[in-house]
Amino acid sequence: MTDAPKAMSLANLRELPSLPQVIIDLQSAISREDVSIDAIAETVSLDQALSAKALRVANCSFYGVPGRVVSIRQAIGMLGLRSVSTVLTISAVSQSIPRPSCPGFDMERYWRHSVAVALCARNIARALRLDADVAFTAGLLHDLGRLALASQEPACLSESLRRRDELDCTMLEAERATLGTDHTALGGQVAERWHFGPAVVDAIRLHHEPPASAQATVVDIVHVADSIAHALDVAGDPNEMVPALDPTAWNRAGLSEGQTLLILKDTEAEVDGLCEALAV
Repeated sequence: MTDAPKAMSLANLRELPSLPQVIIDLQSAISREDVSIDAIAETVSLDQALSAKALRVANCSFYGVPGRVVSIRQAIGMLGLRSVSTVLTISAVSQSIPRPSCPGFDMERYWRHSVAVALCARNIARALRLDADVAFTAGLLHDLGRLALASQEPACLSESLRRRDELDCTMLEAERATLGTDHTALGGQVAERWHFGPAVVDAIRLHHEPPASAQATVVDIVHVADSIAHALDVAGDPNEMVPALDPTAWNRAGLSEGQTLLILKDTEAEVDGLCEALAV
């Protein structure tokens, strides 16, 4: 067996691209009260490829917009700035990381699972009356570190996948054994480099091991959503293994049986449409 590098960090992912500056500016603008919607719309519209993909997503059935959205300004008016920021972020991430050539890693399955977690996290957040846009973004990016590995260090990820299959262990255990770290730590570093907010970074970094908290957090939501999405196996992964569900995180979420069944139903129903809109 080939030894993989130990204690891998973001420094190993030298060629990982930055997000477009317009996304970084947009994330910063959301937190300001004096933000100019027209200025943001004008800036975003200058990136034709990003705008086109964002409008395609905004027009998918997931957002339920009546009529057709034809401009970023219209999208902001109909969906709100935070939802448009989420749409643009989805578009930017999916087009910023080149399609990897990594034995054992299936890009389509990766995105189907990520979209399922995002949808599930959004539905859970709505049930708990928490920020659904943040939960959606965190769910979509929860395995960002694995995508970065597949793109920049495919041999290392392939070795982790091989070890998982050989030892019948979780992917997290296999990564730690071969890399000296795991996709959650690497994903957190990438998310910080890309200027995502603390809630999203924490969810990426801690979604397998949610810390104690007095009430439900975005970390808890993504943790629960990840387990549900794995259990649903919407990605069709033959090596699917449902990660352990932290009972304290589940209790903090406090979902009723009826809420849980509705979230399962809605998540399954929405995955195909959003994946098609994202072209992933």
